[in-house]
Amino acid sequence: MNEKTVLAIDPGSSKCGMALVKRTGQGKIDVLWRNIVPTLDIVAKMHEAASVHLFELVIIGGGTYSNQVVSSIRSEAPGVAILVVDERDTTLHARERYWVNTKRHGWRRLLPATLQVPPEPVDDFVALILAERVLLHS
Repeated sequence: MNEKTVLAIDPGSSKCGMALVKRTGQGKIDVLWRNIVPTLDIVAKMHEAASVHLFELVIIGGGTYSNQVVSSIRSEAPGVAILVVDERDTTLHARERYWVNTKRHGWRRLLPATLQVPPEPVDDFVALILAERVLLHS
């Protein structure tokens, strides 16, 4: 497998999840940067992600507000390659991933993670899952 770095975006009307992800030559996935940002700041944050590591592709979830985010990126960075992908079931997977990465305290330890809704947005985890889907199947 070749090394490849992508920026994945879970677009929303008010906020977007973003994840800068690198697939190593051995097929390992490294998360270089992730964030939840106001949708209006998406292009500025895209440049911030590029300062962490240059990426070859922008992956955008094809759900809510994706057309507007694609238009914003194309107008500000016309040379960037964009791939719009299906984001089916990513929110459910992101909730599970949140609990894998966040220690549960108190009563939360007693209930299975699958029965709990995280107390904060998981849009950045959705973006991470979008990136993994593309990188692990390309």
